[in-house]
Amino acid sequence: MRTKLMRRFHLILASLIALSLAACATQPPPPPDYPPPPRRKLDAKTQLETGRTY
Repeated sequence: MRTKLMRRFHLILASLIALSLAACATQPPPPPDYPPPPRRKLDAKTQLETGRTY
């Protein structure tokens, strides 16, 4: 009977320690904010068809 109580106590103690460590863990930093890649130039046919030149 006493060994079952000791096992339960150790299990509860270990779970409380694990939960307290998980609660103290810091979150990872957010990913860096990269600017979007530059727009590709339109080919000559598309420029003629649409009138856009960027």
